[in-house]
Amino acid sequence: MGSFFSTPAASRSDEGESAVIAIHSADRFNEQFQASKDSNKLMVIDFSASWCGPCRFIEPAFKALAAKFTDAVFVKIDVDELSEVSRKWRVEAMPTFVLVKGGQEVSRVVGAKKDELERKIHMFST
Repeated sequence: MGSFFSTPAASRSDEGESAVIAIHSADRFNEQFQASKDSNKLMVIDFSASWCGPCRFIEPAFKALAAKFTDAVFVKIDVDELSEVSRKWRVEAMPTFVLVKGGQEVSRVVGAKKDELERKIHMFST
């Protein structure tokens, strides 16, 4: 049975999914936020929705950025699942990427703008 379960895990890591943390509860988000704040690492929050075409379009690029910028923490939040977290961060359009460092928002990218997102991650992760 071990080989049956190892294959999906290997294919997930090959796609870079393991570098993006999917958050499904406000408590889990708060834990991740506090850990990022304590470590002073850049946290990149992807606010998206399953029904959002541009969100699906940029998802592979977001995963690739997470694999490239290993010194930053990448999290994904579904705005419908965690509407209270989305409201707290004033998310009004999808996708919205919020860059947080030291517990404070340092930048934001609204829309599927891969190049702008990569430039800002590079700027704040160093």
